[in-house]
Amino acid sequence: MRSISSYDALENLGRVRLSKNFFMRDFLYSEISNYYKIPNIPENPDLAIEVGKHLCEDLLEPLQEAFGRITIRSAYRSLAVNQFGNEHDHNCGSNENNRAGHIWDWRDKDGCIGGTVCIAVNWYLDQYEQTGDFRPLAWWIHDHLPYSSLCFFPKLCAFNITWRENPSRSISSYIAPHRGYLTHAEMDNFLGNHREHYSGFPTLKTGLTVDDYRRAFEAIASDLTEGHRAMLKSHYHAPHRTITASQLAEAACYEGYQGANIQYAKVGQKVANFLGYEPPQTERNGQPFWSWVLADGGWRRKDDSSQQNWYWVMHPQVIAALPLTSWFEV
Repeated sequence: MRSISSYDALENLGRVRLSKNFFMRDFLYSEISNYYKIPNIPENPDLAIEVGKHLCEDLLEPLQEAFGRITIRSAYRSLAVNQFGNEHDHNCGSNENNRAGHIWDWRDKDGCIGGTVCIAVNWYLDQYEQTGDFRPLAWWIHDHLPYSSLCFFPKLCAFNITWRENPSRSISSYIAPHRGYLTHAEMDNFLGNHREHYSGFPTLKTGLTVDDYRRAFEAIASDLTEGHRAMLKSHYHAPHRTITASQLAEAACYEGYQGANIQYAKVGQKVANFLGYEPPQTERNGQPFWSWVLADGGWRRKDDSSQQNWYWVMHPQVIAALPLTSWFEV
């Protein structure tokens, strides 16, 4: 998409569908932009769209699937909007610190892409108003989603959630009495499951956590062939984390999609066996649908043709777990 130089172009940008439930227009509203009449328009629309798709598909869609409606408080900011907010004490960090943060269409100092959105989880508001404790929601996200950073604020338990291609996975808060870091990679509480903190919360499809998958992938590492690892890496880096069996076969140098289906199922079965887990989905013959341990699947039309292919969409817990293992390179 070319740079936005007309009303029609801006309207078309707003119509871009980022994921099943979110459009680009959902993320362009800004009080600073509206009140001070500063355009909140990306200089690089294509990069903003790419980042927005990752944010929505990897983070916001799973959150909304689990908890129901989420409310967007603040999202994309142009360089001009963010700089004005920073210079006039409107709770905006510097442009340098917000690149690959609220400024989606600029890479960070390391050349990596990313984006931040501030949201409230409506389902959690009543509990927060009673307890003032953000930590149950924070630990649930840590255990289930491939976020890069979370930062919680006192009002509405709203929080910045950031997606980055090089995730750091840290949680911080401005909410007393738990200001500061809740966890980061150097803290003892970073690894492991934290289920005791969010009893009664909704679950995602498999019911497994990021750390469940991390431990399983570490345990079975010596049993994974080069083909297995190539399929996992190809799926992780696939657009929208979505891939066909034929594409998996190509990545692993198998002759056809049948071989990829068999081998991907073996990886899922190894993970499940380590965890003592049996997927609820079954094959037509009644056997467990082992590939479902790694990804959800479904038939889709290919482009505008009448042909349909089966597509695998990697579970968010798997997306988050793979970079935490000792053998997987992002």
